[in-house]
Amino acid sequence: DGVVVSEKVKSNNLDVKIPESELEAEEKGAEEEHPKESDSNILDVSSDHPRDKHISIQRHLADLEKLADLREDERKPCPLCPEEKFKACYSHKLHRHLQNLHWKVSVEFEGYRMCICHLSCRPVKPNLVGDQTLSKMGAHYHCIICSATIVRRTDMIGHINRHVNKGETESRFITVRAPKSSYEVVKESATDVQVLPNHSTPQKTDSYFNPKMKLNRQLIFCALAVLAGERKPIECLDAFGATGIMGLQWAKHLRSSVKVTINDCNENSVTMIKENCHLNKMKVKLNIREEDNDETVGNGEENSDTIEVTKMDANVIMHLRSFDFIHLDPFGTSVNYLDSAFRNVRNLGIVSLTSTDISSLYAKAQHVAQRHYGCNIVRTEYYKELAARTVIAAVTRAAARCNKGIEVLLAVALEHFVLVVVRVLRGPTPADDSARKVRYLIHCQWCEERVFQKEGNMVEENPYQQLPCDCHGSMPGKTAVLLGPLWSGALFNTGFLRRMLLEAVQYGLDEAQPLLKTLVCEAECTTPKHFSTHSPGDENKQEECGVYIRTPNTSAESYLVHGKRKSEEVLRGAVKRQRAEHSAEHPPFYYNIHRHSIKGMNMPKLNKFLNYLSEAGYRVSRTHFDPMGVRTNAPLVQFKTVLMKYSAPTYVGAQAEGPVHHPGEIQVGEEVPAATEIKVEEAELAEDDESGVAAAMVTQFYPAHCAAD
Repeated sequence: DGVVVSEKVKSNNLDVKIPESELEAEEKGAEEEHPKESDSNILDVSSDHPRDKHISIQRHLADLEKLADLREDERKPCPLCPEEKFKACYSHKLHRHLQNLHWKVSVEFEGYRMCICHLSCRPVKPNLVGDQTLSKMGAHYHCIICSATIVRRTDMIGHINRHVNKGETESRFITVRAPKSSYEVVKESATDVQVLPNHSTPQKTDSYFNPKMKLNRQLIFCALAVLAGERKPIECLDAFGATGIMGLQWAKHLRSSVKVTINDCNENSVTMIKENCHLNKMKVKLNIREEDNDETVGNGEENSDTIEVTKMDANVIMHLRSFDFIHLDPFGTSVNYLDSAFRNVRNLGIVSLTSTDISSLYAKAQHVAQRHYGCNIVRTEYYKELAARTVIAAVTRAAARCNKGIEVLLAVALEHFVLVVVRVLRGPTPADDSARKVRYLIHCQWCEERVFQKEGNMVEENPYQQLPCDCHGSMPGKTAVLLGPLWSGALFNTGFLRRMLLEAVQYGLDEAQPLLKTLVCEAECTTPKHFSTHSPGDENKQEECGVYIRTPNTSAESYLVHGKRKSEEVLRGAVKRQRAEHSAEHPPFYYNIHRHSIKGMNMPKLNKFLNYLSEAGYRVSRTHFDPMGVRTNAPLVQFKTVLMKYSAPTYVGAQAEGPVHHPGEIQVGEEVPAATEIKVEEAELAEDDESGVAAAMVTQFYPAHCAAD
């Protein structure tokens, strides 16, 4: 916010005459002693000694006039302006100057006015001529809290508001926690958390809590609940705790199934996490890196009610310890923490990450996506799925560097975030299999047809031949772009999603249930009317990467031996069966029905159009990425053909939806009688001329047929 300047002019000596030379000398001395003064302020926070403020910070206009020592018979300079800006003048003119130029444009805070200052407190760069234009460039404000110098008044107001949101209202250079009365208690999923004002604005408060991410937290909870049903107990980490809401929900609902660790590198956040644990009657196990002794506080008797709170960098704690479940939710991108997350995560564990850098992932800042993810993307009709595949590609590369492969269990891209949940498979073979699924995408910019590039290292003579469309031959210039590298495999695991849905129903997570139902239909590429929570073959299909689930015909003891997995042969056989069951993956990407609608035609309802595509022999489903999107394995040409066939002209008022039969259009295998053609032509000509002249013309040209009629 500017250069930090500290000046000492005692507030109780306002009536003493201070020459301008002494003021400048004190300002230079204060700049040299700034580091020492900040250290002394840190040590003397608890003392009751009044703090020194800059002379531009006053309570009343009269106090500012006392600094000028106004007298009617003498010329006095302005205490807040250099002599070259405002020359010495008599009292009446100086009074108007202080009132209009300094006092009226001040910023008020807790009874004090931070007046605009034109002194040489803030260093000014010389202009092209070389002189110091203090009159135009030297105006600034002094912050009453941190002594920073801010140029604009609006910036100063925002600067003060940020101090207030963080609770910094007491002293310079010291973060003071806000009083208890300023806290707000927010309840979500039977969990109470204390938050500071403006808690939903990141980077302005230590207790960041976004109510719009409730759906994201519910999805992550369901994924953890499914993992907790496979093996107990599991060690899970919330690497970016903030208020601790997510870890508290895990511990409060899953109890002894999980051992929760909440981490944050901010001291104020760690303090608030501990207070929120006490608010929810949880024991706190402190494990701060700087301290060797662990401290347990709280009113709890069972070990299941204990939450471990750590104050470390997220990369450090993931390097030091192993976990079964890791969730990453930093502000922005998660790529800086992927290597640490996959280094020590246990085999068949789960890593979930939430990316909120929407501007780069949704192709609004393409250079940022290139910098963070090493991926070239453009804005397309399927940009949300493109964002999810971009994140998964980065996750795959990070896991492969640690000799680990992944299986994508869930990928969700909504308005505010991109959530990816993957299962970790140890070994070079799964790592190689996952790395081979990272490919480039060929995207046609004219018709938005797309296809993944074929595997292999040989250079294609004509890459356009891989596209199903013929835009390159009919359009001038280059028509396609190469996007990626992207994840080309499946985005969902049907069995895992079904179990997540069961957990959502069990714990009453109402917001997650509709989305999970849509995801199950999307994973199976089926319409909602064919969806069933309890289908006959579901129990046998609920198997991912060798992890067996308890079924009505089998028991957990037949698959789990003292909390460990069975031998490698059993795991490999299970993986082969799982691959065979999921060989028919859902088709990649989707088409937007509005994007490909025909001008001048009313397209059919979306659900009816899905039925038409299904009757044509294609797999089809809706997608959560786009409410008007259709995921299908039909080529774009066939997609448009079916859409055109069942669209109605806009000028037909109450025509029912159905196939459009154009005059003169002969279907293959059909014989149209000549008389029928004549009647069609008669009807068309009669519409053009209501007087009957057209009918006479038809009789003249086709006399034999008219006589036969």
